[in-house]
Amino acid sequence: MELKKLKSHLDLFLFFFVSVLYMELILRGATCDAFFTTGLIFLPLFSACAALIFKVICSLFGEKVNRILTGTIITVLFVLFASQAVYHDFFGKYLIVFSLTAGGADQIIADGLLSSTISAIVKGLPTILILSFPLVLFFTVGKKRLSTQKIGLKFSALGAALVAVLHLLTVGFIYISPSDKPLYFGAFDPNLTVSSFGLMRTEAMDLKFNLLGIPQKVYLNVETDVLNGNEQGEANVQNIDFLALINTETDKKANYLHQYFSTQSPSYKNDYTGYFEGYNLIFMVAEGFSPYAVDKDLTPNLYKMSTEGFNFTNFYTPLWGVSTSDGEYTACTGLIPKSGVWSFYKSSENLMPYCLGNKFKESGVENLFAYHNNTHSFYHRDLSHPNMGYTYKGVGNGLEAFITDCWPQSDLEMINGTADDFIVSDKPFHAYYMTVSGHLEYDKTNAMVRKNWDLVKDLDAPDKVKAYYAANIELDKAVGALMEKLEAAGVADKTVIAITPDHYPYGLEDGEDEKTKYKYFDFLAGHKIDTDFELYKSNFLLYCPSMAQPVTVSKYCSSLDVLPTLLNLFGFNYDSRLLMGNDILSTAEDLVIFADRSFITSKGKYNASKNKFTPNSGITFKNEHEKEQYIKEISDIVNNKFQISALILDTDYYSKVLK
Repeated sequence: MELKKLKSHLDLFLFFFVSVLYMELILRGATCDAFFTTGLIFLPLFSACAALIFKVICSLFGEKVNRILTGTIITVLFVLFASQAVYHDFFGKYLIVFSLTAGGADQIIADGLLSSTISAIVKGLPTILILSFPLVLFFTVGKKRLSTQKIGLKFSALGAALVAVLHLLTVGFIYISPSDKPLYFGAFDPNLTVSSFGLMRTEAMDLKFNLLGIPQKVYLNVETDVLNGNEQGEANVQNIDFLALINTETDKKANYLHQYFSTQSPSYKNDYTGYFEGYNLIFMVAEGFSPYAVDKDLTPNLYKMSTEGFNFTNFYTPLWGVSTSDGEYTACTGLIPKSGVWSFYKSSENLMPYCLGNKFKESGVENLFAYHNNTHSFYHRDLSHPNMGYTYKGVGNGLEAFITDCWPQSDLEMINGTADDFIVSDKPFHAYYMTVSGHLEYDKTNAMVRKNWDLVKDLDAPDKVKAYYAANIELDKAVGALMEKLEAAGVADKTVIAITPDHYPYGLEDGEDEKTKYKYFDFLAGHKIDTDFELYKSNFLLYCPSMAQPVTVSKYCSSLDVLPTLLNLFGFNYDSRLLMGNDILSTAEDLVIFADRSFITSKGKYNASKNKFTPNSGITFKNEHEKEQYIKEISDIVNNKFQISALILDTDYYSKVLK
């Protein structure tokens, strides 16, 4: 009789275990780039932990209540996995609890994205239906056959003990895995932990760190930065006594930062230091912008900037966890966004001395404005952008009088309605824009596509490609109008225009299957693109009409390097050690960092998810050990930069060292 009772309880555990593992594998297949990794070892272990917890919960009460709890848990699991699958297909990332608590759902409904969300759900129906199998199985068969009898306190305690032992064993295996240890014990990144440990463990970490606020451990390899060696010349540093800070700091995390930065080599001033000193700056982060949006005939103003200004031939824009907001954050702060939160929103409580608005203000410039032609409070820009030193306006606090109520809104209307705020012939200025006209969807539901369709309708291209061009024609018109206004005011030759994307245009993905998902990118590139790295290859437009000649820069660089490059060009005083990017025009070694810890250097490209390093042409290593050692050195630097960026955000570090 006892064996029969034990078997009935085992059946419920096995149902939860198989259900969780099944949904983990389906989600993994639908969202992860690499299926066969060490994550397949940890998935069953963490699934068993979750199943044991669910079994104990569903055996604490009477049989009827336990059955209701079982149905509730399996329903919640289905909703969780299905929503993550849809969200990932739409944004290329997983949904974090911070986005829900910070009002992300309300923003989607209020700001024109609801139709796109519904479209994503419809497109994800096949995956949703597959994920629903355990739910259907329970309510058709399992509800009657699975035992939900109450178990005694002794067996409940035994189940809890088994969870603890299994969890400790699993964590022990992770600890001895060189590739997985930094992901588990280092900076939390849900987009990596789902692949390595599964969604259930990722959700537990997300709740632990971001909802309950339990601090993460620091997992740093504090060594001298091997990328920036000793060099003769004047360093871009400020007078910071790290030794004194280490000796007096009471905040443990801040002390880690003091120790780290005391070991780092700076970048150095160069021939381009102060190249634009005393000039005005208009800086744009352009929604969904890419090299494919630059065309001699369709977007002549963007083409002019790309051919007559600085030409960065190996510039990349990685996709971060909170897509647009994190893309902005990276370009504006020179820091890697912290996963699991809205970094820009969180930074609004901190001192941000290196943001361009604050640096221009420090130099005495008073005309400092930031604009966004969508709802002013989207991603809480109404908090983050004034903290960068700007008078900030968006739809809802100043721009609604100029912007037509449609989705997406017009960049041209934004320029026409705002340029007179700051373009004054005898006063220096700096303006920042976050554009929106290039936003998905790339079809005729998009107001900018409809507006400019006649200019692209006869192109020999798929409709989705035509739509992408049409959306970016609006950005080009805005840039053209800006150039005309600068010229009319007589300040064009003393004004720099800089444009960088927030992320690659993932709205061009097809979503049918992996073979056709990037077919529109293949069409635009004229060949089958490499989705590991080439997908993120982008452009950073930096232009001033008074430049004597174009400047071509072949260094591998990214949006993380935009801020230090501009700080150096405008001759601002800053400490290059305290930023995660580097001045592109300095002698600092090439380094492009991607969200999954992949990287590009002057020696080659490393794909972290596949653990594959591809040397650049002409690069050789003496032996396999030397290559592995190089990968480890750069990977340590990359992992450090993720954690350091998160700690800077968490500790308000700049306020401690730059009082």
